Amino acid sequence: MRVRWTVEDVSKMAPDAGSVAAGRKLADARQWKLLGASDAHLWGELQGSGAKPYQTCIERAEPAFHCSCPSRKFPCKHGLALAYTEAQTPTALSASAAPEWVEAWVRKRAERDERVILENRRRRP
Repeated sequence: MRVRWTVEDVSKMAPDAGSVAAGRKLADARQWKLLGASDAHLWGELQGSGAKPYQTCIERAEPAFHCSCPSRKFPCKHGLALAYTEAQTPTALSASAAPEWVEAWVRKRAERDERVILENRRRRP
């Protein structure tokens, strides 16, 4: 089932008011180099101050955020901006196959989840 957030929902995910403001400022589909979506994930690439664009993705269900930026805030302004973009203009995120960097993040999360399940099973008497 596809999770759909409102702007208010996204604001509640932010670590602080500054992140809300920064995320809202970047939530313009025209600023993103790439935007895409599936039932389970959102992704995008946004040019920051570095040479390569920041790669940002969200797993809708938890939600879980990932971004290649160096921010210590979680979610960072890029993750919030991606969620705001989807909340404000969902048609901007076209349904498409996820790029490899999104698939790699999804695989890594699945492997971690499997390790946790196995560890929990071993701990049971």
